[in-house]
Amino acid sequence: MTFEDQLERYFGTRDPSSIAPQALASAVERMKVDLGLATDSGARFAIWCMLFMFGSAPDIDRTFADRAERDLARQFMEKSEAAAQQPDGA
Repeated sequence: MTFEDQLERYFGTRDPSSIAPQALASAVERMKVDLGLATDSGARFAIWCMLFMFGSAPDIDRTFADRAERDLARQFMEKSEAAAQQPDGA
C-alpha cells in the first residue's frame, strides 16, 4: 500500500494539500480501527506510520509485539523528526 493509496483510502484524495481539516478526526479513527484489525505486519506498519505523521500514533511497545518492528518504528520516528528539523532544500 503506497502513501497515496492510504491518503485516498482514509481521506478520499491523493493530494495531501486538499485534505479538509474536518476530515482528519474521522480518518484517524478509521486508521486506528484498521490498525487494530490488520494482521499483515506490513499493513500494520504502514498504518502506524500514517498515524505517526498525523500525530496520533499509538505507543510502539503496545502496537508491535515483534522487537524488529518496534525498532523499525523507532527508526521511522527518528528519521521523520530529523527530516522535519531540516531547513527546506537541505
